Amino acid sequence: MIDSELNPLGKQSDYKDAYDASLLFAIPREEGRSRLLADAELAPMYGEDIWNAYEVSWLDARGKPVVAIGEFKIPAAAANLIESKSFKLYLNSYNQTRFDSKDDVQALMVRDLAAVSGGEVAVELMLLPGGKDFGTAPEAWCIDELEVDITTYQPDGALLATTAGVFDGWLCSHLLKSNCPVTGQPDWGSVYVYYRGPAIIPESLLAYVVSMRQHQGFHEQCVEQMFQDITHYCRPEVLTVCARYVRRGGLDINPVRSSVDGVCLENFRTLRQ
Repeated sequence: MIDSELNPLGKQSDYKDAYDASLLFAIPREEGRSRLLADAELAPMYGEDIWNAYEVSWLDARGKPVVAIGEFKIPAAAANLIESKSFKLYLNSYNQTRFDSKDDVQALMVRDLAAVSGGEVAVELMLLPGGKDFGTAPEAWCIDELEVDITTYQPDGALLATTAGVFDGWLCSHLLKSNCPVTGQPDWGSVYVYYRGPAIIPESLLAYVVSMRQHQGFHEQCVEQMFQDITHYCRPEVLTVCARYVRRGGLDINPVRSSVDGVCLENFRTLRQ
């Protein structure tokens, strides 16, 4: 269980501006995964959590500020996810700390994040004004305009259904919303689903996405919930679920889960991001 005494989320925090790796707070992934399917074995899932940080800064050796955009990739196989507020506090701790080079900062972040997550972490810091060229979202059928009656606002995989035939392609919805399990604050996002297999009924997928609306879960856990439910109820041959969440505190979190090992999606941005 999450140690509420150590977890900084939902508490007043002192914003340290001197480097401090102890600010990072790990949450075991197994805690969330153990609650995904009550009576079925979890399907294998691969992927990563892509974090984009827009408020990264430190001082150079002479004391002048450096600003950057950070891209962080943490594998889904890592034992722990990193709590987002602790990540923000950790990044803030660089603000008044001097470093000789960007490479030194990047190497330190790789070391710290790998130690806390328990996985091989990739970090790329992009100095302004150059910044980062984000990729393009997959060409997807947006299902948000479909006519569907909604009565369920807690995750219900039984809403998902298939029909005769085969579907092969991307679907997306911008109606994803869940809530932080600690503070209750809303988390807004878009979800992109690559699906190949028995034809999924798009209205059922839309009703299911909306059923997350009052659910309390971390971003990574919500995506894993969607991946496991679609796999369990629809039995696709290939499935990838990618959520693009709206940023909070200068960070956006974008988990990707797939039935295919080694799947690699471009780090793209939606309009709200």
